[in-house]
Amino acid sequence: QVHLVESGGGLVQAGGSLRLSCAASGRTSFSTYAMGWFRQAPGKERDFVAAISKSGGTRYYADSVEGRFTISRDNAKMTVYLQMNDLKLEDAAVYYCVAEQTSSFNTEYCSHQSWDYWGQGTQVAVSS
Repeated sequence: QVHLVESGGGLVQAGGSLRLSCAASGRTSFSTYAMGWFRQAPGKERDFVAAISKSGGTRYYADSVEGRFTISRDNAKMTVYLQMNDLKLEDAAVYYCVAEQTSSFNTEYCSHQSWDYWGQGTQVAVSS
C-alpha cells in the first residue's frame, strides 16, 4: 500500500516552467514501484503524461510533452518529479501522480488501467 501526495502546481504564464513533486509514504519499498503522471482537463479524459521505471532507467512520455517535460525520481526521498518547461495553454489540467508495484515496465503503463495507486491531484493553470 502506498499513499501519494502531489505538490508544486499553480498558475504560470505560457512558456514558463513548473516542477511537480509527488511524495510517497506507507509501508512500502518505493524502489519496487513504477511511477507516473496523468492529467485531466475539464471535460476531457484522463491522459497519460509520463512514466518512469523502478530504477529510473526507462521513461515514457506522451507525444504532446516529449522534449518539454522530464520525469525523474529520487528513491531515497521516495519522491517522483515532473519538470515541465515551455508550458502551453493546453497543458492546463489537474495532474495526478500514480504508482504501481510491478516486476515489469513497458508501454502498457501508458494506460491509466495499469495503475492501482493515485494521488489527489494538483492543479496546473497556464495563462496567455
